Amino acid sequence: MAGLPWVRLDTGFPNNPKILALIADRRHRAIVGYVCALAWSGSQGTDGFIPHISLPMTHLDNVSTEWLVAESLFKPAPGGWLINDWAEYQQTTEETAERSAKAQRAARIRWDRYHSKGSRNEG
Repeated sequence: MAGLPWVRLDTGFPNNPKILALIADRRHRAIVGYVCALAWSGSQGTDGFIPHISLPMTHLDNVSTEWLVAESLFKPAPGGWLINDWAEYQQTTEETAERSAKAQRAARIRWDRYHSKGSRNEG
């Protein structure tokens, strides 16, 4: 399944107390990594799961992920981490697939209607 072409980032993100705590502790790398993890997970269709092996693609390291866990932005999971509240703010892989299938069905109906009108007018 192809991932999302975008992810949602709340406009209140800079004022989130968890982000402010990371800034106060000069842990900016974790913030950049968090945003990159959102983008990576969306692009890969992992529904918020960040496997340990993907850390280089998210610009995170083990220390930064510990900071994200401490602020409850990440949750430890077997083989990596889960982005906390992913499904609350992001479209899941299943929702993406359903939306795509619905759009394809609607396009097929429009196509069939257009071409059935055209063939009747030609004869």
